[in-house]
Amino acid sequence: MLASVIQTDRLDLRPLGLADIDSFVDLHAEAWVTRFVDPYPRDRALARLAEVERQWTERGYGLFAAVCRDSGAFIGRCGLNYWEQFDEVEAAWTLHPTAWGRGYATEAARACVDWGFEMFGFPRITAMIRHGNTASVRGAERLGFSPRREEIVAGHPVTVYVGDRI
Repeated sequence: MLASVIQTDRLDLRPLGLADIDSFVDLHAEAWVTRFVDPYPRDRALARLAEVERQWTERGYGLFAAVCRDSGAFIGRCGLNYWEQFDEVEAAWTLHPTAWGRGYATEAARACVDWGFEMFGFPRITAMIRHGNTASVRGAERLGFSPRREEIVAGHPVTVYVGDRI
């Protein structure tokens, strides 16, 4: 694994894994979160986290647990996710509603995008945002991403935002 932890001003980002099952399930059970991200009951969450660990092992990148450095609290997940169906790397972020409105999502996503461009030389990174998720659209725009196309992901229409390596 290439990165054990990425530190931002306020966050520690460490590889997400099976040990995070309870926090992951709790995050994806929040009604405000599941408006735009599918819920993950425990059995589905275990399969997803095993896939995240596999991506870390095979690709050297994946999703991180976002942890507040001052409190040690798990506030969500972010990172880079490879989509085989598109042959693309996506910057993904999902934070607990108690962490919204503080700039954490942009801080975490910026660190992940910069790390992806620097460590792996990706020519572009995408963000797949469900229709109506205006907060994530604003986050993608703050990252310098722009809308490029429409797709269907996990049965939901999304706008694919793209950030090109500069």
